[in-house]
Amino acid sequence: MRFFVLTLFPQTIHCYAEYGIVRQAIKKGVLELHTVDIRDFAHKRQVDDTAYGGHPGMVIKPEPVFKAYEYVVENFGKPYTIIPQPWGRRLTQEDLDRLSALDSLAVICGRYEGLDERVSTLADEELSLGDFVLAGGELFALVLLEGIARLLPGVLSEPESLKRDSFRRWLGAPVYTRPTDFRGMKVPEVLLSGNHELIRLWELWHSIERTLRLRPELVPKRLYPLEESMLSAIIKGKSFEKWLEEVGHERAIKGFQGMQLLGGGDDIPQGKSSPKRTSKEGAS
Repeated sequence: MRFFVLTLFPQTIHCYAEYGIVRQAIKKGVLELHTVDIRDFAHKRQVDDTAYGGHPGMVIKPEPVFKAYEYVVENFGKPYTIIPQPWGRRLTQEDLDRLSALDSLAVICGRYEGLDERVSTLADEELSLGDFVLAGGELFALVLLEGIARLLPGVLSEPESLKRDSFRRWLGAPVYTRPTDFRGMKVPEVLLSGNHELIRLWELWHSIERTLRLRPELVPKRLYPLEESMLSAIIKGKSFEKWLEEVGHERAIKGFQGMQLLGGGDDIPQGKSSPKRTSKEGAS
């Protein structure tokens, strides 16, 4: 993938790209990072001016942005183009999945009071990190860059971890490492058991519990029978151990294997809708 960032501060992008996942993606040749300094296309490097109508603050002029963008198009072809805006649709994991499949992507970063409105005609879409305002679009560009870089083929040493990311279906399950006992806080025995099927059940249970507790609006509308059973038990306040005792280990394992055969939880099942939850239950 070619990833272009049109910005007044290209050094901030290059600095971040020297580390972590982004560096790995570039080193492995699956990501090309190009920064374009908008100032290079401005008369005397003057990129901003006062706003018409008495609006406070300085606005990025359209001429240098258009020239910088046209430079990219003329030399590399037209990229899919995003402009970060506070009013843009909020960026999601689904967006990262979708955008990571593109061959070429550009982010046009505003600064100061923003970009001249006419620059918006260059955008294929406007996206946001959330309902807040930053000083510029570079942090959005870096979030998008890293979010996409880790999805590119061959970048992660453990690609299986992508399937267990939060927002694939449920939030992520708790994870632990050594020591097994830290200041009286112990790693759950099930994770030390070596029983991988039981561990996956435990992870699914805690992913469901975490989603219900922290982000109840993300609970899928349609559930696999095993998920429905777990969710119902969690709402009733039961523990994983109690639920497993009632359902039976063998039946629970078969239910999980059935989910894997149907897509491992990635596909939408044709089972029942989620049990109704009160706001109190969802927040508990």
